[in-house]
Amino acid sequence: MKQAVKFLYISHDPISVWFRYGLILFDIATIVFFVATAHIPHGPGITAASIGVGVLILMDFSARLWISKDRWKLLRQIYTLADIIVIVSLFLDPFLTGNLAFLRILRALRLIHSYHLLRDLRRDSSFFRTHEDAVIAAINLLVFVFATSTAVLVFFVPEDTQTPYIDALYFTMATLTTTGFGDITLSTPGGKLFSVFIMVVGVALFVRLAQAIFMPQKVRYKCPSCGLFRHDPDAVHCKHCGATLRIATGGAS
Repeated sequence: MKQAVKFLYISHDPISVWFRYGLILFDIATIVFFVATAHIPHGPGITAASIGVGVLILMDFSARLWISKDRWKLLRQIYTLADIIVIVSLFLDPFLTGNLAFLRILRALRLIHSYHLLRDLRRDSSFFRTHEDAVIAAINLLVFVFATSTAVLVFFVPEDTQTPYIDALYFTMATLTTTGFGDITLSTPGGKLFSVFIMVVGVALFVRLAQAIFMPQKVRYKCPSCGLFRHDPDAVHCKHCGATLRIATGGAS
């Protein structure tokens, strides 16, 4: 049984690759579900759905932990801790207040932060290989935007608002980009401090994304001498140790 689980999670076989892509689609679906239900009362239907999703996430988490070579290292990773929080919040759904629903958006940390998924994308997608830094930076930014918008929705947007999530997303983007229209503001001390957090972290993420898009792209090729694995596409020698590189390239187009 353990070998079969390892086959699905780490093998290069097409069945395993499609299984891992399916897990990413499941992650995206759960994130959409968490966002959609963050600001509405949790009746029996949503509670049952939450517990069902919790069971599936727990099965995925248990499988990863079971086949891991270093379980303590896995448990210390940020997206693993986020999964534990999400699982606990889902199973305790009948007993939690609505304000804690935003914790489930932490599931978004699972997106792209998986070594095997990155390996699959590098192998299967030439676009991802060329623009890996930009794609990962953009996904990190989107995760931050939606997680922050959900927190604003749960803690600061009045329940009688006609378009609560749109208002939360609008406020987050206006604050994150330092546009500051001022038509939607958080007036409480906690809201102001949260706005400062959005500005500081958001600007850093925007800068990271801009650097990934506009700075010269790097390619991944492990130097046989020193192990440096990021080089200019046309590099002949390693900048770190000077060793000769043989990076496969199609030449100028």
